[in-house]
Amino acid sequence: MAKELTTRADDYSQWYNDLILKGELADYSAVRGCMVIKPYGYALWENMQAALDKMFKDTGHQNAYFPLFVPKSLFEAEEKNAEGFAKECAIVTHYRLKTDPDHKGKLMVDPEAKLEEELIVRPTSEAIIWNTYKTWIQSYRDLPILVNQWANVVRWEMRTRLFLRTAEFLWQEGHTAHATKEEAIAEAEQMLNVYADFAENWMAVPVIKGVKSANERFAGAEDTYCIEALMQDGKALQAGTSHFLGQNFAKAFDVKFSDKNNKLDYVWATSWGVSTRLIGGLVMTHSDDQGLVLPPRIAPIQVVIVPIFKGEDQKALLDEKVHALVASFKAAGIRVKYDDSDNQRPGWKFAEYELKGVPVRIAVGPRDLENNQVEIARRDTKEKSSVSMDGLTETVSNLLSEIQSNLLNRATQYRNEHITKADTWDEFVHILDTKAGFVAAHWDGTPETEEKIKELTKATIRCIPLDNVLEAGKCILTGNPSTQRVLFARAY
Repeated sequence: MAKELTTRADDYSQWYNDLILKGELADYSAVRGCMVIKPYGYALWENMQAALDKMFKDTGHQNAYFPLFVPKSLFEAEEKNAEGFAKECAIVTHYRLKTDPDHKGKLMVDPEAKLEEELIVRPTSEAIIWNTYKTWIQSYRDLPILVNQWANVVRWEMRTRLFLRTAEFLWQEGHTAHATKEEAIAEAEQMLNVYADFAENWMAVPVIKGVKSANERFAGAEDTYCIEALMQDGKALQAGTSHFLGQNFAKAFDVKFSDKNNKLDYVWATSWGVSTRLIGGLVMTHSDDQGLVLPPRIAPIQVVIVPIFKGEDQKALLDEKVHALVASFKAAGIRVKYDDSDNQRPGWKFAEYELKGVPVRIAVGPRDLENNQVEIARRDTKEKSSVSMDGLTETVSNLLSEIQSNLLNRATQYRNEHITKADTWDEFVHILDTKAGFVAAHWDGTPETEEKIKELTKATIRCIPLDNVLEAGKCILTGNPSTQRVLFARAY
């Protein structure tokens, strides 16, 4: 029997939760605000991770690993960064438990095991990394340092949602050190382009590349570049960020280098990251009321084959043919599953793999063997067709590419249809409350105006697009002069 899903129209938030739980991507855990990523969800993350990791290495980066714990004194060294994350920090104060003498079988913190210095559980790694870089960098010959780490971080969120916002999540964080400002800015822009490439060509999620306003900038950064995506409910999702940190962290940790003229200067820095939040964005961009819809390039299973048979004789005939198909698919690099289990009927399996978003489903029975064909169903359009077994591997490979392109085109069309210009305050509010999506509107450039708009509408400036066209106008709230439109939206 199919698992009942809430529809997007009835309750978008519950629809999302249903998909995550019933699609077996993740589950709630015994730790409040944290999640368990289930094997199917983790396989999706592994595919995303593998693609990104190759892109990082192709641009000259290496992986390393730094401690989970940051001494409080180091965390405090860069004031803006410390202040920005202070409210989300988890702190380790003791290192031992002991038996509670007043409650048999219970444990208590040993008051004699208090740490000399409290440790922050990593919310981000700039502090521990730049303290380390101080020992690595003496000369221009030591630069650039192009390092990434795959890790978990903890940000103590009070209101959590699976994948979108959890107290602990998985991510990658790049931390690079450069001899010049220009080189560091070029690095930050390069990694923004890597993220946009991944989002669009692997996740089939169209994004807008831009710069954050001062209010939305990463704590401790000079500039924050971002990619912004639009979900099916008209809310924006920050899908990745790349920060030009200037010399802020180098100065905080006294990281200097001797240049070619033997002159001492502070190092220039960047940091950049994406997280398992991308899985939430992927789900909300493509999925429908029947379940997940996953882009073939990162789907854990790209093709599932379901046999339809009665009795062991028919199954034996099917097995012989299908095993050869599976071998051919695997040789072509296609991730395929042959579900020949006998504990569920074919109809149940069809519904289950539709729910899990498998891009292509192949059904084959004895009559299909006689006719040298199979039935193919594609998840994105739900279209079914009978296809010859001759050249089936090439047929399926081409179909996977077609599905990948269709998902990107479909999401891009939706995004483009939901970028709306507003020239007055009433227009602005009306669009947010009805059509939603990105609203392109003039803003006078002040943090005070930005904060007031957020207070009145819960909409924030998602980004100032990198390809923005300058035009004279008036701020939608204050009427003060403006030189360009920025993109506002309500967001996750």
